[in-house]
Amino acid sequence: MEKPIIRISVRNLVEFILRSGDLTSGGTTAADKEAMLKGSRLHRKIQKQMGSTYQAEVPLKKESEYEDLILYVEGRADGIFSEGETICIDEIKGIYRSLDSLEKPVEVHRAQALCYGWIYMEMHELESIDIQMTYGQLDTEEIRRFRETLTREELENWYQELTDSYHKWISYQLAWRKQRNESMKNLEFPFSYRKGQKEMVAGIYHAIAEEEQIFIQAPTGIGKTMSAIFPAVRSMENGKGETLFYLTARTITRTVAEDAFAILRKNGLHFKSITITAKEKLCFCDEMDCDPQKCPYAKGHYDRVNDAVYELWTETENFDRETILGQAEKYRVCPFEMTLDLAIWMDGIVCDYNYVFDPNVCLKRFFGENIKGNYIFLIDEAHNLVERGREMYSAAISKEEMEDVRKFVRPYSSRLYRMLGKAIRQMDAVQKECSLTGKVLENAGTLPITLLGIQGEMDKLLEEPPSQEFRDGILDFYFVVRDFLNISELTDENYVTYVLNGEDGKFRMKLFCVNPAANLQKCLDRGISTVFFSATLLPLPYYRKMLSTRNENFGMYVNSPFEEKKRCLLLCRDVSSKYTRRGYEEYHRIAEYIARMSWQKKGNYMIFFPSYKLLEDVFKVYQEEFSADWVDCICQQASMNEREREEFLQEFQAQGEKTLLGFCVMGGIFSEGIDLIGDRLIGVAVIGTGIPQIGFEREVLKDYYDQKGESGFDYAYRYPGMNKVLQAAGRVIRTREDTGVILLMDERFWNREYRALFPKEWSSVKTCTIGTIEKSLHEFWKQTAIEDENKSV
Repeated sequence: MEKPIIRISVRNLVEFILRSGDLTSGGTTAADKEAMLKGSRLHRKIQKQMGSTYQAEVPLKKESEYEDLILYVEGRADGIFSEGETICIDEIKGIYRSLDSLEKPVEVHRAQALCYGWIYMEMHELESIDIQMTYGQLDTEEIRRFRETLTREELENWYQELTDSYHKWISYQLAWRKQRNESMKNLEFPFSYRKGQKEMVAGIYHAIAEEEQIFIQAPTGIGKTMSAIFPAVRSMENGKGETLFYLTARTITRTVAEDAFAILRKNGLHFKSITITAKEKLCFCDEMDCDPQKCPYAKGHYDRVNDAVYELWTETENFDRETILGQAEKYRVCPFEMTLDLAIWMDGIVCDYNYVFDPNVCLKRFFGENIKGNYIFLIDEAHNLVERGREMYSAAISKEEMEDVRKFVRPYSSRLYRMLGKAIRQMDAVQKECSLTGKVLENAGTLPITLLGIQGEMDKLLEEPPSQEFRDGILDFYFVVRDFLNISELTDENYVTYVLNGEDGKFRMKLFCVNPAANLQKCLDRGISTVFFSATLLPLPYYRKMLSTRNENFGMYVNSPFEEKKRCLLLCRDVSSKYTRRGYEEYHRIAEYIARMSWQKKGNYMIFFPSYKLLEDVFKVYQEEFSADWVDCICQQASMNEREREEFLQEFQAQGEKTLLGFCVMGGIFSEGIDLIGDRLIGVAVIGTGIPQIGFEREVLKDYYDQKGESGFDYAYRYPGMNKVLQAAGRVIRTREDTGVILLMDERFWNREYRALFPKEWSSVKTCTIGTIEKSLHEFWKQTAIEDENKSV
């Protein structure tokens, strides 16, 4: 059997095996475009100065054969030159820090040169070779060199030890994947198929086999998570994918994905999966600060982390939070960074959207420049990715931020002070031409060029900061500038640049990504297949345009498996949440609807409002005119921590002594991603069509799509609003056994434009008024009771 060939670059090899030292929160220079350009220019300048015997950018490669694989190491030596009989390998590095502070070469830099030295030495059968480290200061172009001579035996032993250290990782990975794929051969779907599940499984399996994308609209309660994960896992057996990404926007759906992997493992699957948890939730310290002087887990992190990762990786299959924290504590390493290192070796990764799509925090190990892999993306709650995509690919900067930082840096850097003054004057010039609200611009003008210089100056200062106070004082602004510059490179026809006098008194320039599809697609193209699925992907053509640039995407509508007679869907035609109708009379009618709904059957209900203001106004009327001793009310607050959220949901116990009304906000933390099955929730009322509040940015969206020949109002307001409505309504009827009521409380729902957005299972919708609602609900609950009684006989 032919041995597999594993390729790795010299740089990646040494940076993985030989990394050492402290974990820091700096790490800014490497990503800086100006530093890269300066470094490239300095490289070329040094190479040209070295004379005719100097060979620049020499490609080198070497194969090392092991019993189970062939390791193929390759790279380019910056320079190779001869001095008489002596051959010298030259490795050039550009840095901002003072050369006087370098007592010796950085170990991973030197290791690159040693690799090239051994490869060249073996190719030409040399007995010794010189290794030279050339460091160039990027601003002054001052040069400092370190040189040494090594024998054939020294380099051979060193290189063998290096590749042996890497071989143990790759060898285990190959053996594990063989075991994993064997376990998939007889793997069956772990449940009896519900209506629609088999079609969903088949559709996903086909899309992955064809390396295509598929959009799936599937109702709540069908079992979408397992229906997506199972065919994706089985596809990996056939070589379609090596890493499965399960992406979602909410913690609770990550837990559902973890449970699905656990169920498959109980059924015989060998599969290593990990959930990436936010850094602040894993940090051992009271205050998150990756300063090795303050955090013992950052001090010497890289000296220990590879041992921690290898031990854990080879011992278990499920890497839950407790396991991660325990291993990090044992080895005294940062649990978050260890999680990212573990992720490289996983079969499945459960994480938030931003680890794949966000240009600032995406996993560079998987999604760095020019990196493509056999990835399968499962995107749960895909409707959320539209707004999240807009956020991730937009950036803004305010004049006031610049002014505050300028005052702060004056004692430290007169040069940075002057450069910030120039940027502020540019913002001033734009502000003078801006209306009281805002203005759309053709582009950002010369501001990005000025900011590029500011970033470069901050990079130099942060390399050796004059004080900790200085570093802390400019770091947040540094990231604002970095983000703005990164996004400015992406701006195209999918962007609108505007300036706005904000309600907070700040004047901002924003690079607004109105259509994130192109940026999202660039990330998805690094994998082989993507599955978008949600209970609310209506209208499907809209989400296709917002999430993908491909024309050949598959689409699937999965019908609801639940009996329509278990759902009472009523459209209240004599009430509205329109601003023009708001006042006591309308608030009283809404409160009366809520009361009449809850009077018909004791149980738990959720009422969703389009805003906190309307919630408060209606709740006040309800309390004053419709409250009862046998009804308890709780209200969602504008800012609730995790404990408060849990306490709110814990109130929804199955069939309590009293009726419970939960007053909530559409689009908030309780309107999607929560499961209150059975008697824990028997009714939902949705007040209003959910359309976002009119504002400058929403109007920018509307105008943009109007100019594109689309319905701007639909794109900016109606579609996002109806998505909130559908999500809120989906809180009731979660399983086949559930029975419940849904009230749509706004006369606009009867308009053709809104009814066209109803899912198929809403075809049985009926209308009611304040005078007929109790009769409709009474008949529904009476019929339900009869059927329940018949079943129990």
